[in-house]
Amino acid sequence: MNSRSAEQALAVAERLLKPEDIIAVLPATAAGSLSRGLPGTALLHARLSATSQDFARAATAHWSQAAARARRTAHDGAGIYHSPGGLAASLIIGTPYLPDPQPHRDATARAARWMSARALDLARQHREYLATGAAGTPRQVYDVITGLAGIGRILLAAAQSGHDTEPGLLAALAALTTMMSTQHGTRPGWWSPPAGRTQSADPVRSGTADTGLAHGIAGPIAFLSLAHLAGYSVSGQVTAIRDAATWLVRWQADRTWPPHITETELDTGIAAPVAGRRDAWCYGAPGISCSLTLAGQAVGDPALTSTAEAAVTALAGRPAAGWDCEGPTLCHGYAGVLQATRADRAARAVTDQFDPRRRFAFQHVADQTPKDQPGFLTGAAGVALALADHGGLPARDVPARWDALLLLS
Repeated sequence: MNSRSAEQALAVAERLLKPEDIIAVLPATAAGSLSRGLPGTALLHARLSATSQDFARAATAHWSQAAARARRTAHDGAGIYHSPGGLAASLIIGTPYLPDPQPHRDATARAARWMSARALDLARQHREYLATGAAGTPRQVYDVITGLAGIGRILLAAAQSGHDTEPGLLAALAALTTMMSTQHGTRPGWWSPPAGRTQSADPVRSGTADTGLAHGIAGPIAFLSLAHLAGYSVSGQVTAIRDAATWLVRWQADRTWPPHITETELDTGIAAPVAGRRDAWCYGAPGISCSLTLAGQAVGDPALTSTAEAAVTALAGRPAAGWDCEGPTLCHGYAGVLQATRADRAARAVTDQFDPRRRFAFQHVADQTPKDQPGFLTGAAGVALALADHGGLPARDVPARWDALLLLS
């Protein structure tokens, strides 16, 4: 056990114990989201419930308040990080951690059915989009945050917990397999067109093929690989995994990946230096390496896992201060690198930012601006979850760990 990590995880959880303290610092719409609000703090308490019954009670209280907000706020996206999708995902992943999940069984079953319906709807939208003859796929259809990669992973977890989510799960697998198997000239099926805009002289505004785990092809690769390893496959799935993973390897540079590949780069086969995150969960080597490791396991290709291992080794060999990270949180900070790589340097980079003078002890940093945020993806709860794992705090065996929400397991 790493005592420093464990102590900090528990200290953060204590500060997040009361749902009213979360609600007080967030806009009404954010309080119900997994990214920033109560579903994420509930997940932390569920993960820690093996250490204290107080955390089990807190998880229930946070889910209850999140449900009240999901009923009052407008549906703002089908993805697992919005409301009410974030509540559904948190229940599906979080309740198995509890000493007694049974009181939440009906709510979790409803959440699983709701999410399965969302997957069916997004798969239908994808078919309709392809029928127009348009090239590529809008990333909100396929990515982890709003799309089928994230939703599909939670449906897989729900199926492994005994819920009937197969219709939505298979629809997500089929839609993403089709996307990954489709080519539009030099543009792959996950080419993200310039939404609502005409072609632009700006190569990025003209559309991109994104690489990262959060918004790019690494997310669908991870989901399809995890599903195949769990025994869920559709026709063409293994070939799609292999081809998309090979595409990622093709565009690797200096043991990491640019955040996106432009149309010009696809046509010339040459990637130009570009600004953008390269050392985080959302984009870059940590997240993409996990995806390639899963792909290598799924298709039985040790070259993919070797590529992933080399990228992580190169990252871990550089000082953390030189990583392209910002702050301690999961999305683009050191906690995301820690959870993806288990690198000791990442753990130290996180724990060094613990500040007991701050409201939640860790602050989210974006554009060099620190903020007190309580939630999962961009807040203290996500940091505490990574530290709880690194610190070896006890947890019950579950069908899917909490970092399934990040497509890391």
